[in-house]
Amino acid sequence: MAEDLFVRARSAMRKAHAPYSKFPVGAALRTRDGRIYAGCNVEVVSFPEGWCAETTAISQMVMDGGGEIAEIAVVAEKLSQCSPCGGCRQRIAEFGWPETRIHLCDAEGGVRTTLTLDEMLPRSFPTEALS
Repeated sequence: MAEDLFVRARSAMRKAHAPYSKFPVGAALRTRDGRIYAGCNVEVVSFPEGWCAETTAISQMVMDGGGEIAEIAVVAEKLSQCSPCGGCRQRIAEFGWPETRIHLCDAEGGVRTTLTLDEMLPRSFPTEALS
């Protein structure tokens, strides 16, 4: 089932704006109701003030009315099984739940490893603590 996310993430990666790091990344997420959103990393000259592929995909989801992340695939051109950075892990936690699946992909063959958010970010900051 994650293969379609890999394809969308790889397509997004090809649109990355990474002139400084030369490290293009793509991500695609599926909401619990089945919608898919993709994003790429976008760098700016005041490095590292750009944004990550996961952030772009989450922003697309938010702009379309929000949702809960069921699963997300991340792919980088130069690194097999590229995992989300710490900030993106917390962003995924904001819109996901402990069972959200995170698929780490390689640039050519698809999903290599799948982890849950709880495995990747144990003891994340609980948003309900702010209620």
